[in-house]
Amino acid sequence: MKKIFITLAAAVAVSALTLMAQKASQTAQPSSDNNKTQIEMTQTTIPSGPTVLISTSLGDIKVRLYDETPKHRDNFLKLVSENYYDGVLFHRVIKDFMVQTGDPDSKTAGPNDQLGSGSPDYTIEAEIDYPKFFHKYGALAAARTSDQINPERRSSGSQFYIVTGKKYSVGQIVQMERQLAMQQKQDYFQKLAAQHQDTIKSYYKSGDKEGLEAFRQQLIAQTEEATKDIAMPEDVKAAYTTVGGTPHLDGAYTVFGEVLEGMDVVEKIQNSATNRSDRPVEDIRVIDVKVVED
Repeated sequence: MKKIFITLAAAVAVSALTLMAQKASQTAQPSSDNNKTQIEMTQTTIPSGPTVLISTSLGDIKVRLYDETPKHRDNFLKLVSENYYDGVLFHRVIKDFMVQTGDPDSKTAGPNDQLGSGSPDYTIEAEIDYPKFFHKYGALAAARTSDQINPERRSSGSQFYIVTGKKYSVGQIVQMERQLAMQQKQDYFQKLAAQHQDTIKSYYKSGDKEGLEAFRQQLIAQTEEATKDIAMPEDVKAAYTTVGGTPHLDGAYTVFGEVLEGMDVVEKIQNSATNRSDRPVEDIRVIDVKVVED
C-alpha cells in the first residue's frame, strides 16, 4: 500500500495526473442493454420528494427530486417555476453513459454552435451523499466544471444529466472497487500534503531527510486511518451488476433524483446520432417541465 504514497514533493504536484485519469474515465463509452424500458428498483422505497414531468420532443420523462438534497431540489423547482428549461436542447449525449441538458444558450443555438457552458450566474453547493445516492441507471445528477477549477465540486446552476451507463460483471465491479479505493486514498493523501506544504518545504530547506520521512509516515498513517472503511456497499454492487450505471462518477457529482417513468424516452435520446461534440445531429428539445402529483 505504501507504493501509493510517493514522495511528498511529487504528491503535492500529482493532482494534474489525477485529473487526466478522471477525464479519461469519463470519456469512455461502454456498452449497455438498450432493451431496458423501465428502471429495476434496487431500493425497497424510493426517497421522498416532489415529482417533476419533463416533456421532450421524443416523449415524457417523470423524475423524483430527493428531499435529502434540498439545495438542488429547491433550485430545480425554482427554475421550473420560471420556465427556465422550456426549449433547451439535450446538447451532450454519449451513448451508454448519459444524456445532458439544461444549457440556456441552447434555446437559440445554431447547428454549429458549441454548447455546454451556459448556466445561471451561480453554482450550487455540492450535496454528494454516496453511497446513499449513486450513479445507477436512471439517476438524475448535476453537471459541473472540473476539479481543477472547481475543487469544491459545486454544481452547475441549471445543467443536469440522466445516467444510462452499462451493466458490469462481478469481476469488473471488484476491480473498479479496488481502483476507486486506491484513488480515494491517494486523493486524501494529496489533500493532507497540500495542507502541510509549509512543513514539507521547511524539511526540504533544512535538508532534514529523517524528519521528512517521519512526517511522510505520519501522513500515511492518517490516510490509512481515514480511509480504512472504504468499500462499495453490497446494494450498490448489486445495482451495477443488475441495473447498470456509471460507477466511476460516484462521490464526484451530486445525485439529486431519479427517473420514475420514461427511461424508454431516455434510451431514444441516447441512441440518437451525434456529431463530434456529442450533440445530437437532429435537435432534441425539452418542451416544458412541470411539477405533478404522484
